Amino acid sequence: MNMAMVGMIGGMALGFAGYFGGFGAFVLVAALGAVGFVVGRLLEGDVELGDFFRTRDDRRR
Repeated sequence: MNMAMVGMIGGMALGFAGYFGGFGAFVLVAALGAVGFVVGRLLEGDVELGDFFRTRDDRRR
């Protein structure tokens, strides 16, 4: 499945949630979609947990 199709399905899900459930449902679906995206990237190996959790000493100035 290409990224355009995934984007269309995600947009339709957000549209349905916003129309039938209101703004709260829209925000909930968007947040859960973002969490699912990050988990999917972690499982594929594209992102590592260390990218999200760095100590202050590791930051570049």
